[in-house]
Amino acid sequence: MRPLPGAPGVAAAAALLLLLLLPRARADEHEHTYQDKEEVVLWMNTVGPYHNRQETYKYFSLPFCVGSKKSISHYHETLGEALQGVELEFSGLDIKFKDDVMPATYCEIDLDKEKRDAFVYAIRNHYWYQMYIDDLPIWGIVGEADENGEDYYLWTYKKLEIGFNGNRIVDVNLTSEGKVKLVPNTKIQMSYSVKWKKSDVKFEDRFDKYLDPSFFQHRIHWFSIFNSFMMVIFLVGLVSMILMRTLRKDYARYSKEEEMDDMDRDLGDEYGWKQVHGDVFRPSSHPLIFSSLIGSGCQIFAVSLIVIIVAMIEDLYTERGSMLSTAIFVYAATSPVNGYFGGSLYARQGGRRWIKQMFIGAFLIPAMVCGTAFFINFIAIYYHASRAIPFGTMVAVCCICFFVILPLNLVGTILGRNLSGQPNFPCRVNAVPRPIPEKKWFMEPAVIVCLGGILPFGSIFIEMYFIFTSFWAYKIYYVYGFMMLVLVILCIVTVCVTIVCTYFLLNAEDYRWQWTSFLSAASTAIYVYMYSFYYYFFKTKMYGLFQTSFYFGYMAVFSTALGIMCGAIGYMGTSAFVRKIYTNVKID
Repeated sequence: MRPLPGAPGVAAAAALLLLLLLPRARADEHEHTYQDKEEVVLWMNTVGPYHNRQETYKYFSLPFCVGSKKSISHYHETLGEALQGVELEFSGLDIKFKDDVMPATYCEIDLDKEKRDAFVYAIRNHYWYQMYIDDLPIWGIVGEADENGEDYYLWTYKKLEIGFNGNRIVDVNLTSEGKVKLVPNTKIQMSYSVKWKKSDVKFEDRFDKYLDPSFFQHRIHWFSIFNSFMMVIFLVGLVSMILMRTLRKDYARYSKEEEMDDMDRDLGDEYGWKQVHGDVFRPSSHPLIFSSLIGSGCQIFAVSLIVIIVAMIEDLYTERGSMLSTAIFVYAATSPVNGYFGGSLYARQGGRRWIKQMFIGAFLIPAMVCGTAFFINFIAIYYHASRAIPFGTMVAVCCICFFVILPLNLVGTILGRNLSGQPNFPCRVNAVPRPIPEKKWFMEPAVIVCLGGILPFGSIFIEMYFIFTSFWAYKIYYVYGFMMLVLVILCIVTVCVTIVCTYFLLNAEDYRWQWTSFLSAASTAIYVYMYSFYYYFFKTKMYGLFQTSFYFGYMAVFSTALGIMCGAIGYMGTSAFVRKIYTNVKID
């Protein structure tokens, strides 16, 4: 047996990916254990307007001063951190484990007019900053204005209270004090203090304080899951009852027709899905694009399933960028899924340009994501925002695409073509396509496509609110069990809806079911994107070119990926249904 082309380099490429994604070890906070009086680093991350969570800048882009301690060089630990705009810089504050620090001045700001204007702008736009101690996030507000909005005050005193349990840090609290009026040509002293206190919080539970059970486990969340579950039961029962009763009548009628002679059959009333048996397995229009979309959708579903399972097992929200790093790693590792399903479908439909199909399938989703990110990156660079992706990170992503995703996709494509690429259809395909008869307007594919996404969207739109809030506001999403249930419900509802749509389409003697089944399920994305407009204007206070382009750009990517996944799920379920009903009918 000859080795698969490209297989020798797969292991090396996978090793490169692992090196890019795995965090670099550090002696202190990476292990999360400290000796008495050992250095504890306070990292300053970003600063930005409260209502625009993604519009962040380096902490020292504001004219804050640095402590006297020698700075520590820091590099991004993971690819996920770099892509999420984490900009850790050493604060210069001298903090040692279990060593209290009395109130002390650590630097002085020479406040000229330019610096004052910068602080005033930040306070007027409700800027706040984020810091980290031992990977625990801390938030503080830059300052505040008086009631008349004429005078502005800067918080100059950082009061840190750090809880420890044994040799581990389990809690951090920041209190901002020392309100000083911003007056040009004055000197402002910045001070801090550190108070260590023993805590009973276990290290494994130290992130519980950042979670919001009252929000995510609200009764409306449980009710939405129950409501969606009841919708599934009703829909599955309805589909089963309608299709089984209808198909039983169809089978009985067709069996009776087989006992007729030719003249009786010609004079009889022939209609329904059996009449298109010679065209129902005809290749879809644009098979190259269609098979690439199906392969990409299957891969997105695999990534979603694996990442949710990993998030349920491991608390990914406790590590910066871990969710994004995991998603990138899983997406690259599941590239054979894309190649297998896309390549096998393209082969079954008689496609000959399989290399072109493999390239399109491999780069369809990465090109969409990278293209959107590249566009937003220009705006981020113009704003000097920390969300601007560094050039080295772009090179790393390109290396993953060309040296990991492409070879693994090639392996999957070859396996798919060899193992399930034969067109073993239960019915022969006619040489000449059958003319499609006229039908009522509501049976047209365009109408079916528009209506097909309503029920799948209805089963997930409450969960969309919680997911949007966790990403666009300051909530940490941690109820991945809910997300798994919603994913299962979405799959069942999507398959049921597309099966019903396809059955009615075939009964109208229209055999163009492939694209119809895909698009009727994929239209869920249209309703999700429309909901994102409602969420933006009525549930948030976002503003500005950067935040608006970031929001609608990445919501378009999210909605499109969700649509491709739903479309692939709908097509795969409908394909099994179509094959089943035509296998059970005796065709002469």
